[in-house]
Amino acid sequence: MSLSADLAAALRGDAQADRVVPPTGFTVSLTVFTAGAMAFLAVFAMALSLATGRLADRWGSELARSATVRISAPAGQTEAQVQAAVRVLQTTPGVASVRVLDEAEQRALLEPWFGPDLPIEALPVPRMIDVVEEGRGYDAEGLRLRLAAEAPGAVLDDHTRWRRPLIQAAGRLRALGVVSAVLIACATAAMITLAANAALAANAQVIGVLRLVGARDNYIARAFVRRFTLRALTGAAAGTVLGMAAVALLPRASAEGGFLTGLGFQGWHWLWPLIIPPIAAVVAFWATRIAAFRSLRELM
Repeated sequence: MSLSADLAAALRGDAQADRVVPPTGFTVSLTVFTAGAMAFLAVFAMALSLATGRLADRWGSELARSATVRISAPAGQTEAQVQAAVRVLQTTPGVASVRVLDEAEQRALLEPWFGPDLPIEALPVPRMIDVVEEGRGYDAEGLRLRLAAEAPGAVLDDHTRWRRPLIQAAGRLRALGVVSAVLIACATAAMITLAANAALAANAQVIGVLRLVGARDNYIARAFVRRFTLRALTGAAAGTVLGMAAVALLPRASAEGGFLTGLGFQGWHWLWPLIIPPIAAVVAFWATRIAAFRSLRELM
């Protein structure tokens, strides 16, 4: 019999074989609780991984299409250098738009750090120019040389130093999510293996009688595999539902909350947690199958 047929038979069940496995006891509670708890944690690991990757992608794409020119010049020369930098930017291929930030916009940028009453007009705050690129973008090095010649106080920041750490962080968090999922699956398999071994040891006499009347090990193992697979599937389904409900209660994305909000699922990503219960069932199937045949060999 193939493994897929074994899995189908395990889920289909056999009323006679089911009598081999105790329907109650600590192994039932242990299996259901373990599967539920691990599924709950898996939902949060998945939500955090997807949300962090989504946030990093959004920030990265926004930073990739924009740049900033900072003008720091002696008193009396600032406005002239701003106009010179604007002329350079407007004649640069790959630049879609150029906009000089006014005092109100610069005050809004500094307000989170210095408060709302910052006397920006009395401070040597550089003038800022927002640059949005188009198409394939512009030649950053060539633009820096032109700005240095036309507006010596102008400094181009193409946000590369901000974008690179975000991309690296997103990749590492996705990898951490995969590692977390593997660890959760391994912990589930270990706990289910312990529960299956305990059930097999507790029913050693029953197994001996079944062998005397002609029952084969495959028949006996199938009873344990089915019972523990269904327990894991039930527990994981409950844990997944609770996890999705908890994620739904998290604060929604908002500009005020920054990256601390919007950590749940969005759109079709809500379908991803639905794969957790089937995966838990497959893990339980393999863990119980291996444990059952190993224990049956030891009981011979």
